[in-house]
Amino acid sequence: MVKESELSSRFNYQARLEREDIDYMKKKKFIQEYLNRGFSLIPLKNNSKVPAIRWKRYQYAKASLEEIEKWFITFDDPNIALITGKELIVIDADDPSKLPELFKLLPEAEKTTRVKTKRCFHFYFSNNGYKIRSTKNLFNLGIELKANGNYVVAPPSKIDNFTYHSIIPLSEIQPTPKKIIKYLEETLPGIETGIKKDGQAPGGVEYRRRKALSLPRYSGLDRYCIEQILDKNLQAGGRNNSLFILYGLLCQNKNRSDHSKKIVILKNNSLSRPLADQEIKKIFKRRRYNFKCSTVRETLPFIECDKCRFKFKGGLNIMVGNILIKNIRKLPKLSNKERGILCLLDVYFSGEKVTVNRIAELTKMDCRVISGILDSLREKGIIE
Repeated sequence: MVKESELSSRFNYQARLEREDIDYMKKKKFIQEYLNRGFSLIPLKNNSKVPAIRWKRYQYAKASLEEIEKWFITFDDPNIALITGKELIVIDADDPSKLPELFKLLPEAEKTTRVKTKRCFHFYFSNNGYKIRSTKNLFNLGIELKANGNYVVAPPSKIDNFTYHSIIPLSEIQPTPKKIIKYLEETLPGIETGIKKDGQAPGGVEYRRRKALSLPRYSGLDRYCIEQILDKNLQAGGRNNSLFILYGLLCQNKNRSDHSKKIVILKNNSLSRPLADQEIKKIFKRRRYNFKCSTVRETLPFIECDKCRFKFKGGLNIMVGNILIKNIRKLPKLSNKERGILCLLDVYFSGEKVTVNRIAELTKMDCRVISGILDSLREKGIIE
């Protein structure tokens, strides 16, 4: 005979399973609507805002419904979060007293999808392909805009017995207001007096128009590698090194550190997949190097030096123009070693000061042999 306590236990367990099934079916309706709108989802820990997985890759690739269903099997009743940036941006208001001013500056916020949070509201906007960065001080109101590199807790997630729920449904979502785009274009993250487009930048630096990027003027315009980095749409895998070298080259060319940082931040924000703020901060904390031309070319394969006005300034190859082209009639009369060293000076070491020891290290030749070859090239009037 089954004991009464065992019957009660089985009944409670069955009731809990049925309740969990009902909860999941409710969540599945929300999940399907989010997926239909192209939003990217991640699971959060139960009763928490903390991600249950490593979530960064879902900034670029969306989880399928099958993958999401596996999360609900793997984790204990997880909450749901939406990745912001690509298809969605969210204004995260924590202070109700600032809403009247927000609605005055941005009337679209009153009409768009509104989600009730524990403190105040989330206002959803669909992203129409803009590259939008996050800020914690939208319109200088101290209100956070969650865009690239962020996520928000979404309905019907529950934290401390509070359920996130929509006041204005997702069907009413509005496109990203142009006023937000304009505000972000005119300010820099973390800088109260940000450089303003067509205006005057801190330190008396004015804007000039580049291909797809407004930048303050900078010293080092003869360094073509700087221009190439600024013009390149840097991709994942090359962004850190490119921006680190850009920062170093700007500082090397007599730009103040704070001014160089502003340019690097602007460049990062123009990318289709910009680095997160934490990654940019790490770049600025790294030890700066005096980048030689050969180091830049080795690290960044897209760099081309043929149009650089900085080439051949100082060092062994102190001349303007191409050494090989200028001395093409003399090349047949040179020894193989002389031609080899000349190629190194003209191609590999172009634009930098180079020592005998550096050439010897690269060629695995004796320093005395290198010195003899250089003396011979000087005697023939090929290098100075």
